[in-house]
Amino acid sequence: MINQFLHVVELAAAALFALLFAIGVADLTLQIAIATLRGEITDPLVVIGFIDVGLLLLIIVEVYQTVIAYTRESETRRIVQLVIYTGVIAMVRKAIIFRTGEYATTQEALFAAVAYTVIILGLVGLLVAERQYRE
Repeated sequence: MINQFLHVVELAAAALFALLFAIGVADLTLQIAIATLRGEITDPLVVIGFIDVGLLLLIIVEVYQTVIAYTRESETRRIVQLVIYTGVIAMVRKAIIFRTGEYATTQEALFAAVAYTVIILGLVGLLVAERQYRE
């Protein structure tokens, strides 16, 4: 009984992520159209904003796939792989939108940059290890 309830909740979560993705794609399309009409499509900050939204959409897709993997009771390795991919996309997003001006001091910006680098290198290490383990 509890397993059935959890399965229904997992499917509801997957449906919610699918809906969020659809809304996000529609919103991104609208943003691009508006920026094009206003002549802002060549502004680097606007383009970075589009990339940011696009990467958020990819994160939603990865989370959706993770939830689906749970509902199908996929092997743990597949689920871990999806989580790693989600982490990589999230950190690449953070690196792309990173602005030193958002920090009070240069030292804080440096600490954030180093932290992002360590996390990205750790995730890359996990990906390499997972691929070598798979082969």
